[in-house]
Amino acid sequence: MLRFENLSKRYGDRVIFQRLWHDSAAGCVALNDESGSGKSTLLGMLAGVIEADEGEIWIGDHSLRTARKAAQSLLTYVPEDCIPSPDPTGREYLQRVASARNAVVSDATLALADRFGLTPHLEKRFEQMSFGTRKKFFLTSAVIGETKVLIADEPVGGLDAAARAVLLDLFTTLAQTRTVFFSSYDEAFTEACGAKDVTFADLAQRG
Repeated sequence: MLRFENLSKRYGDRVIFQRLWHDSAAGCVALNDESGSGKSTLLGMLAGVIEADEGEIWIGDHSLRTARKAAQSLLTYVPEDCIPSPDPTGREYLQRVASARNAVVSDATLALADRFGLTPHLEKRFEQMSFGTRKKFFLTSAVIGETKVLIADEPVGGLDAAARAVLLDLFTTLAQTRTVFFSSYDEAFTEACGAKDVTFADLAQRG
């Protein structure tokens, strides 16, 4: 469901990473590497918001390079800051995601939002929300439509114990039919998800 080949990225003379390979079916994969190694850059590339210098990325059967809109319609991206632009209310954000995926904000979506404690925040604008509340709206959007991949940058950050439990259940459920690819320093959460733990060194080894 998520595949990338020969991915490379540099900024000026600095090589961030080069020739990365990966192929995931359903399940959880946790990218765990040192700070500054390029995790956020890689996740942004997989979501199509940062351009790769070299390589190809596929979401489902669609290439991000040649069929970007189709590929992005099959993924949920949860960046670290979780601030959409322009800044909508929580409800508007969920409706916007649903429209982009030719779907609706279902009762199941609203039920997940409620489990995350988001019901009182549906009419608030993102600029009025805490860091953790914004992140929970992005995570909730993962159940809208028929997506195949969830890309999440430090999804546990900013969440309290109750929200972490909801996130664990969400990831475990999604991983039965989708690829969940996330970065995390939280070894306990990664283990509880049953995630495969990978580093950049692992991704640099083809096959």
